[in-house]
Amino acid sequence: YQYVEEGSGPTLVLLHGLFGALSNWESVINSFKDNYRIVIPLLPIYAKTTVKPTVEGLAEYVKEFLDFKGITKCIALGNSLGGHIGLVFALENPDHLDGLVLTGSSGLFESGMGSTFPRRGNYRFIKERVEYTFYDPATATKELVDEVCDIVNDNYKALRVVRVARDAQRQNLSQKIQKIEVPTLLVWGLNDNITPANVAHEFHKLIPNSDLRFIDKCGHAPMMECPEPYNNYLTGFLNRVYPAPELA
Repeated sequence: YQYVEEGSGPTLVLLHGLFGALSNWESVINSFKDNYRIVIPLLPIYAKTTVKPTVEGLAEYVKEFLDFKGITKCIALGNSLGGHIGLVFALENPDHLDGLVLTGSSGLFESGMGSTFPRRGNYRFIKERVEYTFYDPATATKELVDEVCDIVNDNYKALRVVRVARDAQRQNLSQKIQKIEVPTLLVWGLNDNITPANVAHEFHKLIPNSDLRFIDKCGHAPMMECPEPYNNYLTGFLNRVYPAPELA
């Protein structure tokens, strides 16, 4: 298992998206590691592995990883595909979760990479698709675009990504997520092109114990693009789920 682990306290398990990397969660790690144990598994989306390239397969992998780490209770945070994996995990392992945080999650509707998979070798096109993820195109750093390029230009990785993306787009959870009972925080960019604001409203309507918060001038990855408001909403949620012990 490849993963990052920092801090101690109640456990937060962070799940990245389809083209996500561990670095996507940097601001969350830095802001919360003093009070929480933060664990980020590297999801085997592009790895040469026996893990099925499906949302279910990746949710099973998360369960196996948590068993390996001896984590029996946690709050799961998921962005994009990571949110979708978090939803499936929540439905299948309700006893493992104290809470769920979703941002730009798939599972109801998403437009993928804007309905077209990035063309191989075309750097400018890939750069435009990555920029489309954010409200401010400058958030799509060269490092980020290069990472996506490396994935898209590798036959095996590209095939796995396509399979996972198609499975995610086929799977609609609208009939199931009413069963999620844990406290759920939805933090959405108002300018999300991939899972637009109406998707957030739909999640809010369907998940019984959910709160919805929007961030203006923010796209599909609020924890990267607007870390301060994102972390503020997260702080409020964590304080409700894990209230600080009363001072004697």
